Amino acid sequence: MSTFFFFVQLLNAIQYALILYLVASGLTLLLGIMGVINLAHGAFYMVGAYIAFAVVQQFGNFWLTLPAGILIGLALGALIEKFLLSRLEGADHLSQVLLSFGLILLINEGQRLIFGNDPHGVEVPKILAASIPLSNTLSYPVYRLFVCAVGIVFIIAIGLIMAKSRIGMMLRASAENRDMARAMGIDVKFVYLGVTAVGIACTVLAGVIAAPLASVYPGMGDQVLIQSFVVIVLGGIGSLSGALVGSLLLGLVDAFGKQFFPNYAAFLVYAAMIAVLIVRPQGLVRSRGT
Repeated sequence: MSTFFFFVQLLNAIQYALILYLVASGLTLLLGIMGVINLAHGAFYMVGAYIAFAVVQQFGNFWLTLPAGILIGLALGALIEKFLLSRLEGADHLSQVLLSFGLILLINEGQRLIFGNDPHGVEVPKILAASIPLSNTLSYPVYRLFVCAVGIVFIIAIGLIMAKSRIGMMLRASAENRDMARAMGIDVKFVYLGVTAVGIACTVLAGVIAAPLASVYPGMGDQVLIQSFVVIVLGGIGSLSGALVGSLLLGLVDAFGKQFFPNYAAFLVYAAMIAVLIVRPQGLVRSRGT
């Protein structure tokens, strides 16, 4: 294996890992802070991809998809928490699973009514449509580097917010002990509203930036949802840093597994999860709040 080929696969692994982290971080926020299992996260990833398709079709400008995806994701998250999740406070996980499964059916049916069952494509913006030559036979698309840049900016931003800001302090307090957080004057309901909005917006944004990389089609978020749950199991449930570690591990296993063991690539992903569960059941990174 040449150095350039290894470098390309490493970049592919990082790019895929960063998209997974956007989705898994939303799951981690909801699960770690609110204790909510949201199976509809994959459907919101699909919503992001269809937002990208609709905006590009309507306005011919990919750059409008980023603020559109974030704003729609925030609005969806706020509405879902306000009118649905808030009514399940104190309910068991079965109620949460049934609610999120209902959301999946609703979103999937809405997608079919609006866009139909045909796959669609989203064109890469012209400024990012070039490739960087690495050798006589290998090059790397600039758009994939853009995806990596978005993911890195997100990691830095969420890390600073959690570690340095008052919002991060409120989130950590609500995750550790919601009753104590209420006693300290923290508006836990407002925290939950913000967490749900941001968590779903992260997933919608992941769908937006992933849309030009592959086809936009019904049910495209199902596989991403499964792998995102693998990520949070690998890293440690409720840990954002664990979600990052799990995403990078899964990205590496997926990228290099497809090259060296194409018939067993999917098996390797779940084998890695099983191995971690056997050796370190709490995940690779111990959860401390988020």
